[in-house]
Amino acid sequence: MPSKSTNPLQILKNFRYSIAFLPSLLGLIYFALALGIVVPYVDPAALPDFLDWLKFKEQGTASALLSTLIAGMISLMVFSFSMVMTVLSQAGNNFSHKLVFGLVSERPYQRVLGHYLGTILFILILLTVPLKGEVPSLWRSLGIYLGVIMVMHCLGLFVFFIHNVSQSVQINAITAGLYDETRSALARLESREDSERWRYSGTSPIIDDASHAVLSNYSGYIQQLDLEAVAKLAERIDGVVHINFSFGDYTVKDFPLFKVESPEPPGDKWRASLLGELVYVQGESPGDIYRDGLTQLMEIAIKALSPGINDPGTARLCIHQLTGLLTRRLNLTPCNMLTDEKGHTRVTWHEERFDSLLYRVFSPIFTYGKEDLSINMALLQALKTLSLYAGTVELDALQAHAQRVIGALEGLARDSLDRQFINERLNNGEHRLDLPTLLPVPQP
Repeated sequence: MPSKSTNPLQILKNFRYSIAFLPSLLGLIYFALALGIVVPYVDPAALPDFLDWLKFKEQGTASALLSTLIAGMISLMVFSFSMVMTVLSQAGNNFSHKLVFGLVSERPYQRVLGHYLGTILFILILLTVPLKGEVPSLWRSLGIYLGVIMVMHCLGLFVFFIHNVSQSVQINAITAGLYDETRSALARLESREDSERWRYSGTSPIIDDASHAVLSNYSGYIQQLDLEAVAKLAERIDGVVHINFSFGDYTVKDFPLFKVESPEPPGDKWRASLLGELVYVQGESPGDIYRDGLTQLMEIAIKALSPGINDPGTARLCIHQLTGLLTRRLNLTPCNMLTDEKGHTRVTWHEERFDSLLYRVFSPIFTYGKEDLSINMALLQALKTLSLYAGTVELDALQAHAQRVIGALEGLARDSLDRQFINERLNNGEHRLDLPTLLPVPQP
């Protein structure tokens, strides 16, 4: 859940990204429909005559039907989400506990929850608001039949919900989902390169010692920041805003989030506007921060390599997905500077280097899987593939990782059959790494 804030705008932004947003919105819609049934008086003469047969003849029949519907809906919702949480808990134990929150917070599942709650609310209002007369009017009867249709709709959503959740906890669907989300985040970075205002600087900006710090007003994970809006704020004071954190970082209260270079110290209102552009969340968001997607794929891989799971096939699948994402990362130069229309620098931030990303995702997998021949061979193949797209600096990092994998393979080549298998694949395929032709023969 988002961190707490006293800023109304920040509270609204946090609620917009919370699990409760869509269920609350749908609940309000159902509530309005229920009021439209029970509050206004509709003259039966205003309704078509051919609908008269739908009118209930006895008040007890309508009450019994509504009571049955609401009891069934409550049972359906309890059964749905108790079974789903059991499945998600098992998936969390097998892959990563971070996935549980991510799957529950997906928009389609929030809509299902919203329709469930809204239907219960609709029927509850029909039950609690007393009838005018001994039997329901035609308008009220139509509202009861609308409740029946809502329950039938929820039955269809139940099938959709169970099917999608059961599919989403399969490892192929999980890794494919993380891959797609991370690729989308990288695609948004690529789109920035089309604008002249988004630029890359190979050197870190020199920040004036007289710059003004803007402190965080509370703690949390920073997911998003509207850089365009920050640039406009910087232009208003003819200054430059240097971002002192990386997206996805956890920051504490009173941490210097920004360093502002301006002729005059920024006022409290300007500082509040700058802090209001931040979006805090609890956890990671691969769809917004590509680094989080890489990290989660790495964590699934090392969880699969744990002794309790012992699933190297899943780890290899994650390595393949990571290879595709890192290849795309090699093909772009993430911007770290935003200018105004006149070309003046307004916002700067830090972008993680490729060698740091490579170490972040491959080093833990190597540490947990260095005793497994198939994992080392998969890592070596990934490094060879990445070398085809790397520049000089990135190639040196790939070479260093490859040397470490080769060292592990030397220890795993315990007999002639192992060495033959490894030697046939050392330089197999296209690559630009400097690899030995054969593994050295161990000394007797």
